[in-house]
Amino acid sequence: MAKKQGKLSAAEKAKVDADAKHMIARNKKARHDYNILDTYEAGLSLTGTEVKALRMGRASLIDGWVEIDRDNEAWIHGINIPVYAMGTWTNHAPTRKRKLLLHKDEIVRLGSKVQAKGHTIVPLELYFVKGRAKVEIGLAQGKQEWDKRETLRRREADREAERAMSAARKRARG
Repeated sequence: MAKKQGKLSAAEKAKVDADAKHMIARNKKARHDYNILDTYEAGLSLTGTEVKALRMGRASLIDGWVEIDRDNEAWIHGINIPVYAMGTWTNHAPTRKRKLLLHKDEIVRLGSKVQAKGHTIVPLELYFVKGRAKVEIGLAQGKQEWDKRETLRRREADREAERAMSAARKRARG
């Protein structure tokens, strides 16, 4: 028996919803302060209370950075996952360093690029995919102050151009 195209059952809708990307936190400041050269998706090694706090939608990536140690392991520092309110003595430290789960070749590639002057690794987004906590990290190069102003100017010019084109389209239609 063939199924109708476009209609999903309740179970199929639940699966699509479970597989979707559920955003927890975004680091807007990183895109303002750095030029993002490359991005990677990494898993996070978390404790139970950290996962529960994340499911409540509470986290901050603003002061975060990634460090690659001598053992070729990637660690994320400075992200704040607040203490789980219902937790007991098993609660976690809010700003502890957490291990990133990346492939060895990705870690080696990132480590060699970070050795170059002016490059760093910053967290960009924290989200759940298929029930697993993931963090998007970016290889970044710091911007100068004039660079930041230039980016803002360019963005404003693009907005103005888009508004003008939209108004012209409306006039042409009507």
